[in-house]
Amino acid sequence: MAENKIPYKIYLDESELPTKWYNVRADMPNKPAPLLNPGTHEPLKAEELYPIFCEELVAQELNNTDAYIDIPEEIQNFYKMYRPSPLVRAYFLEKALDTPAKIYYKFEGNNTSGSHKLNSAIAQAYYAKKQGLKGVTTETGAGQWGTALSMACSYFDLDCKVYMVKVSYEQKPFRREVMRTYGASVTPSPSMDTEVGRKILEAHPGTTGSLGCAISEAVEVATKHEGYRYVLGSVLNQVLLHQSVIGLETKTALDKIGVKPDIIIGCAGGGSNLGGLISPFMGEKLRGEADYRFIAVEPASCPSLTRGKFAYDFCDTGMVCPLAKMYTLGSGFIPSANHAGGLRYHGMSSTLSQLYHDGFMEATSVEQTSVFAAAQQFARVEGILPAPESSHAIRVAIDEALKCKETGEEKTILFGLTGTGYFDMIAYEKFNDGVMTDYIPTDEDLQPGFDAIPRFPGNEF
Repeated sequence: MAENKIPYKIYLDESELPTKWYNVRADMPNKPAPLLNPGTHEPLKAEELYPIFCEELVAQELNNTDAYIDIPEEIQNFYKMYRPSPLVRAYFLEKALDTPAKIYYKFEGNNTSGSHKLNSAIAQAYYAKKQGLKGVTTETGAGQWGTALSMACSYFDLDCKVYMVKVSYEQKPFRREVMRTYGASVTPSPSMDTEVGRKILEAHPGTTGSLGCAISEAVEVATKHEGYRYVLGSVLNQVLLHQSVIGLETKTALDKIGVKPDIIIGCAGGGSNLGGLISPFMGEKLRGEADYRFIAVEPASCPSLTRGKFAYDFCDTGMVCPLAKMYTLGSGFIPSANHAGGLRYHGMSSTLSQLYHDGFMEATSVEQTSVFAAAQQFARVEGILPAPESSHAIRVAIDEALKCKETGEEKTILFGLTGTGYFDMIAYEKFNDGVMTDYIPTDEDLQPGFDAIPRFPGNEF
């Protein structure tokens, strides 16, 4: 298709929507290391995970061989309520930057939850309902996952208990109220409601919380209440599988207009949107069919990939979850109360960690004030107020486009715009008032987290 014929927004027809999720692990030469039992340090068997997760989701979590997994018809039908999401050519941003680069973004904010999280929430709620459960528990950082899951549980008439990181609970009251509107109960974490929450508060009085804390509480509640299971919005293999609809749609849309990206960029907290966006492109790279440059962008205040250790660690602060091999800052690391709430996790998806470790993608960290400067510039020229998490990807997309301006290279840049920032106005207010600050942990700040990573034979780092 000729350059001047490419529209601002590229949509797929309903008939072009994915009917199968893509499992990138099937094409990885080195599979993600298995989850370990924290007591025996032996790989977990499926039945050991059944008290925590839905049985079908356990099967997806452990499946390293099937490249494609059918999307149940009921989930496909739900997806049609808000999918396909648009792939947008950022002509206005290109003009503002005066760059020869071509910039595209996949926009996932066109549903009530405001983000990509609904792609996995509806799948996990479906399997919970299919199993005959009463309800599910979960954690949420920025609130996007909690909002999406509350919507999905409402659709399937399931109870939904959300433990929301305390700093986000306080900064984003309206996000909390959306969850309650859909019927969820929302508790600031850490709380006095759980044994692990009380222990965390005793050890860290006045803490603003972390995703690791909230995960511990949600898992405890799920395992102590009959008919409940725990569901997670990021990190896990099953979540990256469900989120592959993002990348599958994007690749189909780009193929329709004859465009191949050179650089693919996504923000990285636990890994859900980044993994979802890059999966089919990464599959091509792994199979030797094409080459792309992948960049994971994380906050400088919580730099798990760029400064973490590749080791087995607990997935939660309370140390009640299995051990996962990932890039980690230590399960006890509690990041500063920065505003990218969804990127405040101490670790990273095992799948993405392995791909990064094997050199298939890059990672970089960026400071908060520069992120919001990019968010403001994007909002002013593209007309969408981006979520702080997504704005990390915008920051690096702009930087790469400016490099093209310097060199004259006409590279094609693709990034993921995971959602909108309309519930993040306190953060925008601080940036606009000039009182937003940056925090980068020192090596001394990080060392206690590293010291607490379990040591056992085979877990050297």
